[in-house]
Amino acid sequence: MPLELFLNATSPYARIVRVCALEKGLEDRLILNWVDPWADDAELIEVNPNAKVPALCCEDRTSITETLPILYYLDSLTERPTLLPRESLASVLHGVGLGMGLVDASFQTVIARKYTGAADADRSHLGKRRLAAIERILSRLEADTVPRHMYTEDAQLTLDDIVIGVALDYLRFRMPVIEWPLRFPALAAWEDTRLSRRSFYDTRFTG
Repeated sequence: MPLELFLNATSPYARIVRVCALEKGLEDRLILNWVDPWADDAELIEVNPNAKVPALCCEDRTSITETLPILYYLDSLTERPTLLPRESLASVLHGVGLGMGLVDASFQTVIARKYTGAADADRSHLGKRRLAAIERILSRLEADTVPRHMYTEDAQLTLDDIVIGVALDYLRFRMPVIEWPLRFPALAAWEDTRLSRRSFYDTRFTG
């Protein structure tokens, strides 16, 4: 039985799941069900009452919601490649935490601007906190880039590589005015090695 993934084309959370599925070699088992989570899609709500993507229906039709539980399940389906190597688990989870923090802050900024206007959203107390968090996380990732190793096309990615890579590309896609690649050159060079990889290219943001 196939795996059914509910997603849309602009969700950084759904893209993280797609990249991981490709890196795990699960694309042949994955059915993509494109939905609009803002339209109260009945099929999505049946799978996830929270009406959010991504949501995954497993082979037995058990549904898994929220990004990290889905990733944990996908990683369990095949032993290799592993997204969470035990020998470097703390380091990988450190990067996952920073990457998910960047995704959350940037996504929430985009949504707030959409529904309240950019000026009002950014001037609010929560808006200022989100923008400050984005800057702090980018600075930390830039500092962390120095010990990070670059990857070639045939090398294995771990979960931190994927989450951080998608988070940075989401900023390019939705918040280009930040111009983070100009201000964080080491991080930009690290990120560029992700974007040419097939799993990232095939799942690039559209819309």
